[in-house]
Amino acid sequence: MVIVMKNVKIALPSLKTAKLRRNLGIETIHYKMNDKYKTLGVGKTYSIFTYGCQGNEADSEVMSGILESVGFTLATDPMDADVVLVNTCAIRENAEQRIWGVLGQLKGKKRENPDKIIGICGCMPQEEKTTSKILESYDFIDLVFGTHNRHELPKLIYQAYLTKSKVVEVLSNEGNILEDAPKIRASHHKAWVNIMFGCDEFCTYCIVPYTRGKERSRKKEDIIKEVEDLVKEGYKEITLLGQNVNAYGKDLNSDYTFGDLLYDLDKTGIERIRYTTSHPRDLDDKTIFAMRDCKSVMPHLHLPVQSGDNEILKIMNRKYTYEEYMEKIRKLRKNIPDIAITTDIIVGFPNETEEQFQNTLKLVKEAEFEGAFTFIYSKREGTPAAKMEDMISDKEKKERLLRLNELVNEGYKKGHERFLNQIVEVLVDGKSKNGEDMMCGYTPHLKLTHFKSTDDSLIGKVVRVRITEAKTWFMIGELYES
Repeated sequence: MVIVMKNVKIALPSLKTAKLRRNLGIETIHYKMNDKYKTLGVGKTYSIFTYGCQGNEADSEVMSGILESVGFTLATDPMDADVVLVNTCAIRENAEQRIWGVLGQLKGKKRENPDKIIGICGCMPQEEKTTSKILESYDFIDLVFGTHNRHELPKLIYQAYLTKSKVVEVLSNEGNILEDAPKIRASHHKAWVNIMFGCDEFCTYCIVPYTRGKERSRKKEDIIKEVEDLVKEGYKEITLLGQNVNAYGKDLNSDYTFGDLLYDLDKTGIERIRYTTSHPRDLDDKTIFAMRDCKSVMPHLHLPVQSGDNEILKIMNRKYTYEEYMEKIRKLRKNIPDIAITTDIIVGFPNETEEQFQNTLKLVKEAEFEGAFTFIYSKREGTPAAKMEDMISDKEKKERLLRLNELVNEGYKKGHERFLNQIVEVLVDGKSKNGEDMMCGYTPHLKLTHFKSTDDSLIGKVVRVRITEAKTWFMIGELYES
């Protein structure tokens, strides 16, 4: 919906429109800087506060690249930047509450510097209630845009400076694919690589299909070239990103699938390949065989199950059963015997019974997860589950979460204990927060590992570490020199 407010055109989001899947052609936008904005940020600073998933982190890298391409430089103090963007997540209510808190802090900074541009972007503005709340109660926010037009960031900032009015441009469409945009990557040895965007699963509790648009895959040639370029630049690890990476290629009317992409990326020379997030329904044999066959594909898989009860899974619209999920777990372990599997689990879904919760605990034990992100169900306005009457008390939901976490934590520790006294390869990320004179990084199985060293030259390199201690959340070891 488009309205005019104070002579400024404002594009507002519509969940009803965002839900539509009209099978329109997806536009591929090749980014090119408009000369009109090439000096827009000269002498000015920027900062981006990023919340949510790896997809949001990748989006912030693109926005950083675009901002620096028009002259902005990264601020030393994020709060004091001339342009401050808050890149948001809408998947759970507690994430939104943290974001409102940061915006509250920025309100004071706006009083100190009225020329400061404060923007909110990402998934939250795609919700009607959020944008309405901003228009009604957050008059100090200058810029509001969503997930589909980050490539227009220079234009939006220019309009905010020019009009001195709130600029709101949130598109509720099926989305696009952005190529050739500059990126300022957060790491020099690990990189996010988007392979697809959007989601068509429409789980009844999830707002993502409304905020991110339809499933749309990048061309394999563009993905492969990006990874080949990263190899030339010295990157060691990539993580392939998508709301549902296992659905890659389905929208391209091609026989080329995610498994094929893994086989091709294995040939690029990249040392480590990870991917997230996977939907169990779309995990096929070719992907499992690629994990088995490709040396660069790491032996870790995050496979969200959400519940272990078939009735709850049906109400969630997850499109698989307990039995089908466990069959895929068994197939993974048969082909990749030492694989580490982690998951997502929701407790307290509307009217979940104790018996249904027990089925989830049973699955956790049977699947032998080595970690899980666990959550109490969070109502998302506009989703089918939000309309369901819920008779479970908050006390009961919290008690179930505690019981689940006790079991999950056992899996975390067992997953670490199996590497005791073994030599593992660790890609070093940097200094450890676990103690002085320590460095840290991750193993192929995505185990956070700390080891004694002060040698900064190890950052970005793969080193061998003998594991001496297995904690619940991490491992400790010592450098091994053969």
